[in-house]
Amino acid sequence: MFTGIITDIGTIEGIERRGDTQFTIASGYAAAGITLGASICCSGCCLTVTSVATTPGDGSRFTVDVSAESLSKTSLGGWVEGTRINLERALKAGDELGGHIVSGHVDGVAEIVEMQDEGDSRRFVFRAPVELARFIASKGSVCLDGTSLTVNEVDGVNFGVNLIPHTLSVTCWGNARVGDKVNLEIDMLARYVARLYESVNT
Repeated sequence: MFTGIITDIGTIEGIERRGDTQFTIASGYAAAGITLGASICCSGCCLTVTSVATTPGDGSRFTVDVSAESLSKTSLGGWVEGTRINLERALKAGDELGGHIVSGHVDGVAEIVEMQDEGDSRRFVFRAPVELARFIASKGSVCLDGTSLTVNEVDGVNFGVNLIPHTLSVTCWGNARVGDKVNLEIDMLARYVARLYESVNT
């Protein structure tokens, strides 16, 4: 489990395509603190560490394996060497829950359709897949590329969020562009409420 609070920005340093695809990711996390088999949320996707090494400056370089299924259902298929990604370590008992409960299981891919500066913040409008739009509600939570965000408003399959300067500076969102595809995980509470509603009304 994760919280959607980004704690580092990683960089894709290598890609090896075989049965699965192996990504090598450079991060600021200390290698000594990463165990084999650990879960790290990489731009919204919960991935398992398969190897880890120390890099100069007390950072780390770790590898993860991604299946063809995951590549087809997320934005990871578009990663290339040099791509920067949002990172979050798995939640530990007693950690502060600053965002909302995030599983790291991507539900679909949304697209940035509009961006506009509003004061010091930046307003984003996303287009969600039709089958997921019903789970997104105004003032509800949503996870986009691993980031816990609050929905401002919903208009059909489109929904808007505002990102404050701090979020833009400590995540990859500061470099986002219209047309970018982002990993979307709906709030699991919204999913269960919808499922309960369906069961009561069938």
